[in-house]
Amino acid sequence: MMIDFEKAQKIHKRMEEHLQPVLKSHKEWVGLFLQGSQNYNLDYEGSDIDTKVIVIPNFTDFVLNAKPVSTTHIMENDEHVDFKDIRLMFDCIKKQNVNFVEILFTPYSIINPKYADLFQSVLDAKEDIARYNNYAGVNCIVGMALEKQKAMEHPYPATIDKIEKFGYDPKQLHHALRLREFLTRYIDGESYADCLISKQGEYLRNVKLGCHSLDEARALMSTTIQSMQEDKQRYMDTVPVCINTYADQVLRTATVNILKRAFLTEIQEGGD
Repeated sequence: MMIDFEKAQKIHKRMEEHLQPVLKSHKEWVGLFLQGSQNYNLDYEGSDIDTKVIVIPNFTDFVLNAKPVSTTHIMENDEHVDFKDIRLMFDCIKKQNVNFVEILFTPYSIINPKYADLFQSVLDAKEDIARYNNYAGVNCIVGMALEKQKAMEHPYPATIDKIEKFGYDPKQLHHALRLREFLTRYIDGESYADCLISKQGEYLRNVKLGCHSLDEARALMSTTIQSMQEDKQRYMDTVPVCINTYADQVLRTATVNILKRAFLTEIQEGGD
C-alpha cells in the first residue's frame, strides 16, 4: 500500500488529537489504530478519521472482574474513538471481524512505547491471526455484507440525507461490493494485507458517490449477496475448518505479558 506523505501527516496529526481523550481517561493503553476507508485505500478528501484504542484494565478492576471497557468517545467533529479492553479486542479479532482484524494491518497507528516490544509479536503474526479461523472469517465477511444490504435503504438519522437524495445509501452498496471482492480473494488464499486493498478502487469510490440509480443498486446488491452466500456454502462444503493454534498462542501470550507488565508497574507505584 503506497502512502502519500502529506496525507499520512494529516492522519497522524488527527490521531494525536484522538489520543488526548485516551490520555485524559487515565487508562493504560497499548495502541491507537486507524479504522475504516483509509485502510482500504478508498478514502477521499474529507473522509472521517475514526480510530480504535486497545486499553488495559487496572489491577483492581481485573481482580474484581469488573466489566471490560467497550465504549465509544465522540470527538467534537463526530469522529469516533472506540475504546476496547485488550481481552475484548483480541476476542473480536479471533472472531475474524474485518473491522477489528484490519487494525493489525493499518499503516496508521500510535503504539505506546511501554508495551511496544510485547505487542510486536502480535503484529509479526498478523497474517496468521487474520486467518485464525477460516470458517469464522468467511462467516464474518458474508455477515457484514448482509448488514450492508439491510442498511442500504434504512433511513438512519446519519444517512437520511443520502436516502432522500439517492433513494438509498451508496456507502452501504460500496461496502458490500468491497466485501464481495474481499471474499473471493480471501477464499483464493491471497494475503490478508492484499485482500484489504481493492483492485477496483476507482469504481468503488464512484459507487460511494452514488453513480448507480436506486433500481441498479437494488439489483447489484441482490446479486452480490446471493453470489456471496453461494460461495460461502460451496467453501464450507469443500474446505475443512482450520484453527490456527499458533495465532491463538501469540494472542494469549501477548495478553498475559502486557497485563503482567501493567499490573506490576501499578503495584510498584502504589496505584489503586
